[in-house]
Order: sequence, then C-alpha cells, then structure tokens
Amino acid sequence: MTTQLYTNARIFTADTRRWAEALLVEGERILYVGDADTAHRLRPNAEHIDLSGHLVVPGFVDGHAHVIGTGEALGQVNLWGAGSVQQIQQRIKEWDNERPNTARILATGWLHGAIPGGVPDAAMLDAVVPDKPVYAFAYDFHSVWVNTAALTELGITDQTQNPAGGTIKRDSRGRATGYIDENAFYDMVMPFLESHVSQNDHDASMAAVQRAYRETGVTTACDMGFNETDLDTFRRAEKSGKLTSRLMAYWRVNNTGSVADNIAQVERAAELAAHHTSPYLRVVGIKVMVDGTIDGCTATLRSPYADGTNADPIWSLEDLAPVVASADAAGLKVAMHAIGDEAVGIAISAVEHAVAQNGPRERRHRIEHLELVERADVDRLASLGITASMQPVHADPAISENWRAKLDDDRVDRGFAWPWITEAGAHLAFGTDSPTSPHAPLPNMYVATTRASALDPNAGTNIPGFALPMADSFEHATRESAWTCGAEHEIGRLSAGLFADFLVLDTDVFAAASPASLLQASVVRTVLGGRTVYESDEIS
Repeated sequence: MTTQLYTNARIFTADTRRWAEALLVEGERILYVGDADTAHRLRPNAEHIDLSGHLVVPGFVDGHAHVIGTGEALGQVNLWGAGSVQQIQQRIKEWDNERPNTARILATGWLHGAIPGGVPDAAMLDAVVPDKPVYAFAYDFHSVWVNTAALTELGITDQTQNPAGGTIKRDSRGRATGYIDENAFYDMVMPFLESHVSQNDHDASMAAVQRAYRETGVTTACDMGFNETDLDTFRRAEKSGKLTSRLMAYWRVNNTGSVADNIAQVERAAELAAHHTSPYLRVVGIKVMVDGTIDGCTATLRSPYADGTNADPIWSLEDLAPVVASADAAGLKVAMHAIGDEAVGIAISAVEHAVAQNGPRERRHRIEHLELVERADVDRLASLGITASMQPVHADPAISENWRAKLDDDRVDRGFAWPWITEAGAHLAFGTDSPTSPHAPLPNMYVATTRASALDPNAGTNIPGFALPMADSFEHATRESAWTCGAEHEIGRLSAGLFADFLVLDTDVFAAASPASLLQASVVRTVLGGRTVYESDEIS
C-alpha cells in the first residue's frame, strides 16, 4: 500500500475545519488532513509530493449530470454561444463540409432566444443541409429541432399524433414544423437515434466524458436519467478499468399512465440498487420528470406564461404519489425534475404522501432545478428534508433573456433563489446538468459566486443579491452533492477515512483579487482514490 504526503499547498477541505496545510493519503483513502508536522510524524517515510503552493480542493461531485450524453455532446456540433439562426446555420454547414460522409448531423446547445419567437422550423435547417437528417438539441435537452430529412426518416407526418406529455409542433395549417418537445422528443426521437448508435459509439462517448472529467476535476457524477444502455456501457468501462470518475445513478422512471407499470420501473431500480454498490458504480435512486422548461413553455406554473398559456404536468400528483411512496419504501432516493412553481408543489406533496404512508425512516429525496419557487414552498421542502438540487450555470445572464420574457412579470425577480434554500435550513446541491450546460465545474462556481455570465462578460448580472460566497458554493458542489446521494462518508470532503478524491488548481481562487479567477484557473492534477488520473503539462 502506497502512502503519499502532499504539502506546500493551501487545502480547502469542505469540512468543519475548512483549511489545512498537509494531506496524507494511504492507499485509496485519506489518513490525515491538517498540519504538516503531524502528518510527517504519522508517516515519516511517506512519498513526499510538493504542490508548489497550489490550491487543493475536494473533487467535484456534479449533483446533476447526464454522463453518457455529455460524452456524446462532445462529438456533436457545438451551438453554445450561437446568437442567431445565421450563426447556427453556419456552424452546422461547416461541420457538414468537414464531414461529408456522415449519415446524419447531431448538434447541441442552441438557445431559444437565438430563434425569432423562440420556435424554430425545419426550413431553417433545410436551407443549409437539405440532403441528410439534422437533429439539433436545445440547450436544455427538452426539445429537438430537425430538418425535413429527419422528419422523413422518423416517420413523422402531419397526421402523427402527439404522445402524452409531448408535442410535435405544427403551423397554422396543421403541418409538422420540425420542432419536437418533451415526451415526443424522448419517446419518438431519442429511441430512433439510439437504434443507430453502436456499442463502440457508446464506449467512445464514455472515453470522451471520462477524459473531460479528469481534465476539469469532476471525480463523481450523479447521473439523472440512467437507463439500460447507460448501465451496460458503465459495466464495460468498470470491468476494463477505464473509469476515472465515480457514478451515482438515478434510474429514469417514465409515466406510462399505468400505476402497475410505473411501479414495475421502481422495482427494477430497487433490484439494480441491490446489485450495483461498487465504489465506481452505484444505483441509488430514481428520476422522474414532473414538468418541462420555462424556456419551452412546458414547465407547470401556478400562473400562466406571459402569452396566457400554461403547461400540464408530465406527472400529476395522483400518478406521482404512489411511485414516490414505492421508491421511498424500497429505500431508494427520489429525484424529481420540477422547474415551475406548481410542479415544485406537486413534488413536495408526493414526498409528504410518502412520509404519511411509510412512517419514520431516513430519506434523501430531492427536487431538481426549482428555477421558479415560492418562499412558502421552500420552507415546506426544508421541513420535509428535501434537498434542492440546482445548477448555477442555468442562471447565467447570457441565456436568461428568453426565460425572463416567457414570464415577463415580477416572477423573474425570484428565479434561481439559492439563498432561500440555505436560509430555510435545507440542503442545497450544485451540479451542471451537462450536456444541457458545459460540464466544467469552475465556470459553474463563477456563476454561483457572482450571478454574472461565464459565457459573455458583457451580459450583466442576474439578480446579484442571490449570489453565494465562494466557499459555500464549492461546498454545495462537493460536500452537499455527496450528502444527497448518501455518500457523505465516502466522498465530497477531504477528511480522514474518506476516499482521496481531490484536485490541484494552478490558481488560489479563494485568495485571488476577483472571482473572475475562476474563469482562468486550470486543473493541474486530479486524484481519484489516491491515484493520479490526470496531470497537466505544467507539473508533469
């Protein structure tokens, strides 16, 4: 068993004693974190690693991610930052010119605000790629914009019926426009695309995301929407020793309209949770989608959108309550996507039902996103022990214009209210929701700390009074994210007995003159379970 002593560093522990000067690692775990003299006495013959005055922080625990999807997105046309239809068209056309033999084009990251009226149509893509299918995923991954060739290969016609909880958008003449959202996207488009992805493709996506995580300091991800294909891909990677990050998986449960079929999905998750308990792959709970997004006007609100419309929930309380109660009884953690304030209320009521039905027990249920929430509901979720799982990057002012326009009233002044969560005494976990947003944690911390944009320095701020202190933000993205997965005794802090998962930054962002240092700082070393899995040229 190797023993390593890391010194000459400022070490942020995310623990009750936030700072230390030495870290002693024995095998996979931390033996001691504290002062250098004690560390030397404990293991005088340890291998000594001088960190040249750099900053050490716990490995990031991305509280909400789609891991394989993140790897896939790394190989697609990147539409992040494209501010107009013309820019989107240009990037897709350039991609096609460079790869003329591809059967279809996949793109990701377009913003609703870049499209006039926020609703794209097939003709815009036909104008640049008329001869092969194009699938452009919205940045929030709740909708897809396709060209005519894609509609044809999907078999979607003007007569195709909308599935429950999803829409094939149509024009005034009833013609399919090429914009497909929510369950129509998930149930009709994604299975078709998945059927054209090989095992080698999945493995390549896995390799890509593992590399990206190593380079940016993500040592654990909480996967929201895990499925059988993802499971098989992770099993292969774990068996071959290719995983360089840990996974806490939440099994996707879809609303079939049948209580029995919905409960059967919960039972499958419980079966997997009993079998997958390794340090690298754990199935810990289920994920349900209560509503959609504000940008797409599919989130469920208590008051209508600015245009007078509203959206029904994907899961009504009547459908959701028995699923949450079943998962709760099985000891599973329940993650509920709820963006609109009405959907948040439904999610809270479902947990309340489970508590009433199942009685006293330890629970780690959570609500994802909570972009729009009422203060009374924050107090209510805190009293029920529900974690708020939120993504600072979603509050980036560079992508907020369309979000605000869809509401266009005083509700915009309570968007992404992180301090309300902590003031109420609830747990707050931070993540990125990649690939709906960039996967790198440090820009995420910048938005959390400033409410300014990591994408556009000229975008201003988005309710700056909701910004959080930097140390708190880091803890929400490490310790708190670990807690909500039930892994607080293994990861998320630098503390004796926990896995030695940490990273070394080239900049002490806590001591820097400006939070903007978070946008320039780089990871120079990533350590997972005591093993260095990434080392930059700067220190290699």
